[in-house]
Amino acid sequence: MSDRKLFIDGKFCLGSGERFANINPATGAHLGFVEEAKAADVGRAVAAAKAALSGPWGRMPQAERLALLGAAAQGICDRFDDFLEAEVADTGKPLSWARKVDIPRGAANLQLFADITRNIANESYITDTPDGGKAINYAMRQPLGVVGVICPWNLPLLLMTWKVGPALAAGNTVVVKPSEETPSTATLLAEVMNDIGMPPGVYNVVHGFGPGSAGQALVQHKDVAAITFTGESSTGIAIMKDAAPTLKPLSFELGGKNPAIIFADADFDDAVAGTLRSSFSNCGQVCLCSERVYVERPIFERFVAAMKEGAEKLRYGAPMDEGTEMGPLISAQHRDKVLSYYQLARDEGANVVCGGGVPQLDDELSGGSWVEPTIITGLGDEARCVREEIFGPICHISPFDSEEEVIGRANDTEYGLCAAVWTGDLKRGHRMAAALDCGLVWLNSWFLRDLRTPFGGTGASGIGREGGIHSVNFYSELKNVCVKL
Repeated sequence: MSDRKLFIDGKFCLGSGERFANINPATGAHLGFVEEAKAADVGRAVAAAKAALSGPWGRMPQAERLALLGAAAQGICDRFDDFLEAEVADTGKPLSWARKVDIPRGAANLQLFADITRNIANESYITDTPDGGKAINYAMRQPLGVVGVICPWNLPLLLMTWKVGPALAAGNTVVVKPSEETPSTATLLAEVMNDIGMPPGVYNVVHGFGPGSAGQALVQHKDVAAITFTGESSTGIAIMKDAAPTLKPLSFELGGKNPAIIFADADFDDAVAGTLRSSFSNCGQVCLCSERVYVERPIFERFVAAMKEGAEKLRYGAPMDEGTEMGPLISAQHRDKVLSYYQLARDEGANVVCGGGVPQLDDELSGGSWVEPTIITGLGDEARCVREEIFGPICHISPFDSEEEVIGRANDTEYGLCAAVWTGDLKRGHRMAAALDCGLVWLNSWFLRDLRTPFGGTGASGIGREGGIHSVNFYSELKNVCVKL
């Protein structure tokens, strides 16, 4: 692995002179250094992005712009193994997950929004005028300007292109601030952008941290027209405060404490397999994971036993090993946070069904940020481990007795991102979907996505919706033109 530089105005460059280490979370090994951008560096990136709006990019016909996005998607596919290696090294996630999810979706996001934008129809109306004549009103879309894209570390390429794709398709330019934990794939995409002939300044990358670093400087910059962010709810609050003086529009996908609800009439094996996935995929580091599991009482004990058996079979190992199912947490700091919740669960009186500690791994993996997949039971709904987002491989399983009861308990949270409901009764499934206070409900599935559909949460889980036309609308300024005939 090489050092990661800033990418500004089509060139890789050094930043403020400060650097920070990029660490492999599976081993603790040093992968290289990353250039940190300070306010002056962010200013250069924003200036380059603003200039590109009045340069070739701003004058480019839509068909050419969208063709470049398609070429970028193909560029990711052409360098699939490079992106895969970089993503696995930065995150420690298993090869099997990154190969099926992160890299394919990273490319698909760019192509999807090129296709959607190509086929958008704008509104038009014939209006009667007071003098007996007619007028035509039609809507037109214009780019917002320079968009600041602040990315998380759990799905770095996927969630970055999920924002960059529609922003560029709508004609904007972007300054991307990857997570300091996962700088590599955003940097590799810069190489692809140069290879396909993307005009300088359209896509820029500034590495760094939040307060006092690249993130805060990007949010506060007066020439940044909008901010899109995925990450912790507390960080979203900080961004809102910093963005307030410039009245930027914001798109937030934030935290979750998502319920999985299993009724006794569900296909038992499917429900167990699905809940194992929704609790422990990517070591629990997916905003959509199920940390609260509610099981109808007649099958509660059986379900807990099956979950325990499944969790204990999950295989740890080197991320590039084909058989590895469970990777590490993203960092030693995050491991310490998750382990503190494991201890808090014991302090609150939980029954630890399985896990609750650190696995013993040999050789180079012993220096990684590993924790065990953990199942707990026995806590009340007011326990901190039931209410607070942990973002690790842990779920609390509790019994319920009625549909009305479980709806109330599932909705008793500040978050509202998603829910999974497992039932053989389709009418019940539709009732549950309508009654649950969240942005996305899966019935008898989890993590099944049509990228054209609205995605986002309520409450502390976010602001706005992404996906399909909803993303393109956020990154577009809609203007009405009225023509009297």
